[in-house]
Amino acid sequence: MGKSRKIVATVLCAVIMAILMAACGNKQNETNHSASGNSGSNASQENVTISLLTDNTQEQVSAAKSVIAAFQAKYPYITVEHETRPGGSEGDNLVKTRIATGDLNDVFFYNSGSLLQSLAPEKNFVDLTNEPFMAKVMESYKPTVTVNGKIYGVPAGSTMAGGWFYNKKIYADLGLSVPKTWSELMANNEKIKEAGITPVIGSYKDSWTAQLIVLADYYNVQKQDPAFAENYTANKAKFADTPAALRSFEKLYEVNEKGFMNKDFQATTYDAGLKMLAEGKGAHYPMLSFAVPALEQNFPDKMGDIGFFAQPGDSADSNGLTIWLPAGAYAYKNSKHVNEAKLFLEFLTTPEGISAWMNASKPTGPWPVNGIEVPDNVAQVVKDMLPYFESEETTAPALEFVSPLKGPNLPQITAEVGSGITSAAQGAENYDKDVKKQAQQLGLEGW
Repeated sequence: MGKSRKIVATVLCAVIMAILMAACGNKQNETNHSASGNSGSNASQENVTISLLTDNTQEQVSAAKSVIAAFQAKYPYITVEHETRPGGSEGDNLVKTRIATGDLNDVFFYNSGSLLQSLAPEKNFVDLTNEPFMAKVMESYKPTVTVNGKIYGVPAGSTMAGGWFYNKKIYADLGLSVPKTWSELMANNEKIKEAGITPVIGSYKDSWTAQLIVLADYYNVQKQDPAFAENYTANKAKFADTPAALRSFEKLYEVNEKGFMNKDFQATTYDAGLKMLAEGKGAHYPMLSFAVPALEQNFPDKMGDIGFFAQPGDSADSNGLTIWLPAGAYAYKNSKHVNEAKLFLEFLTTPEGISAWMNASKPTGPWPVNGIEVPDNVAQVVKDMLPYFESEETTAPALEFVSPLKGPNLPQITAEVGSGITSAAQGAENYDKDVKKQAQQLGLEGW
């Protein structure tokens, strides 16, 4: 009898173990299914945490927090941890270091266009080419996040423009008109300086801001030399030996040479620059229009005093705007949660996700996703820019969107020229050398 009981007990144990193993197998199948990217019922989903890395600018932080809140409400099993990085070369180096050490965030916002090439997307980023949600993204944007025929990013923001913010109250008080030529702008600066006001705000503590006069001048470069981008990419033209391109560095140098910047421009930050503009302590701030949300948030009662104009060239017959396509949002190829990362990227292409972004940070131009319109409540300064976007004749993409080349040391090089440490010609030569290194690293023909 004892022997029979032992046999029964052994059989029962075997049956129980079989049941448990089957249950574990089914649970594993459920887990695998949940990781396949299906976004239907969340009932069987296991909790997952992914990380998002963005710039540390106030407008991007605000937008990211709003999008994260909306995303987590839709996908409650996914927690998104938000981390920030500095702008400029310091932030670039942080991203490159994390790629090198295999420690990059699951999702991150980074430049589209030329700077993307330096991160070897084919090796490090998730290929989005065949993802259904990419059909929503405008065709005009896709080339900026495409490398060797594969698409790696979705828009992380709206289009924007590079030019000059100006204090309209100062202009009105001094009887000034919006300049159509560079000489007119310099004449305005002389009058502003005579009135005891800083004509041009410099914020070189954040070195990336030193680039703006050079970068925003590209509309004028391509207007004078339509083949520059093509020849520049093929190593047939350089900044130092192309008069129209060298002129961009000369303009930067001239602003400092004539004493138009605030004396503490080396110690002034981007945020402090915006404050100077809003409070009328500085008349002009060369900047990207992505500054509008920060101005609205911090100085809502001053928005009526702020205007914007395109950086003028040397002829009034040619006046247009250099525009920037937005940064991209990318997924790290070696992430442990690629499917959840892709869900986040998909969310950034939906009206729901873009609405969350716009609620926290109003667009600074058209949004490169089909069916998304600029809301009526954008600042008047943005509305003033929109007519430029209606014609290809009055806009030109910044050089970094029509050439894969953008030297990583441009912030430091322009800061040196803008500070008078180096001449315009030397700065252009230094940048040509910087670009050569990058071109060789990318393996471009002709270098």
